[in-house]
Amino acid sequence: MRSAGEALAALRADPCGARLLRAFAPGEGVSLVGGAVRDLLLGRCPRELDLVVEGDVEAAAERLGGVVMQHDRFGTARVVTDDGCTYDLARARAESYAHPGALPDVRPAGLEEDLRRRDASVNAIALGLDGRLVAVEGALDDLRAGVLRVLHPRSFEDDPTRIWRLARYATRLRFTVEPATRALAAAADPTIVSGDRLGAELRLALREPDPPAALEAARALNARLLPPALEPRPRGLDDALALLPPDGRADLLALAAATATMDLPALLAWLDAMGFTADERDRVAAGSRAFLGAPLRAAGTPAQIARAARGAPLEAIALAGGPNARRWLEELRHVRLEIDGHDLLAAGIPEGPEIGARLQRALDRKLDGEVSGREAELAAALEG
Repeated sequence: MRSAGEALAALRADPCGARLLRAFAPGEGVSLVGGAVRDLLLGRCPRELDLVVEGDVEAAAERLGGVVMQHDRFGTARVVTDDGCTYDLARARAESYAHPGALPDVRPAGLEEDLRRRDASVNAIALGLDGRLVAVEGALDDLRAGVLRVLHPRSFEDDPTRIWRLARYATRLRFTVEPATRALAAAADPTIVSGDRLGAELRLALREPDPPAALEAARALNARLLPPALEPRPRGLDDALALLPPDGRADLLALAAATATMDLPALLAWLDAMGFTADERDRVAAGSRAFLGAPLRAAGTPAQIARAARGAPLEAIALAGGPNARRWLEELRHVRLEIDGHDLLAAGIPEGPEIGARLQRALDRKLDGEVSGREAELAAALEG
């Protein structure tokens, strides 16, 4: 594990860290906290730069430059700079919960009290801009040992979404959840918080480097976080992910594969409850069903491949797999006609469904290599 001085040097070597160190001097009440400090001490590149401000958050945000977005209820702000740096700032605060699962009520506090409200000891560490570390008791020892430990026994009762965060840390960092924390997670009731909050954590888990491992870790901590029929690591997932093009959604593909054995109405109801958008829900549902694979595999010509695949989400095509899926994703889906409906109207074809049918016929012939170029496409569309 790095020393505090080595962590500060690594922060200074990072362009966004250097901007932070230029904006504030030591002693001005701004500290780096949470995952960024944990990762710097572990020799990892921080995923985010979270700052605790003992003072005016708005004034501190403005000193970083860039666009400032404020969230007044919790005394927080996000700064996004022109050169791609993102900073999340929060006023040093303490939290209390009116009842289990409620959003916290906050009040101003000092840095040490702020650290005690966090989700795990390894995240309850602050790095001052002078290189001084402030940590809750045992945090640095847990970090050295690779152990995840909650800070108080009501942690999951107050906020069950912390179970998801613990699962993400365990898989990403390859840390062990200590037994008492594991028992507290298993006893918590995640249903006391809204589906939107649980869904937000699920989506973050699906964006981890190893989504199946994050889902497995979450289920191991608390079985009620996921539907019983969901299979975190289904067969064929790695092949499908390798086939998915960059404009597809790997997170939705992973979820579609994991939910393939779920009853469709139950799946749709669960996705709605978790706050997925209509587009996300439809992609997952289409990818989770097996109806696409057989006709796509049976297609013998490029036009037949296009007819089987056209309109299906990219995630569903990748999950169907096989040479025809690959050909559609890498080649055929990009084939376009040089003509359009205006050309057919100008040639005397009446407006209506016939326009689309003729364009489709021309596209099929282009896909099969029978026509090439604008004039040949138009001739193919006007035949018959």
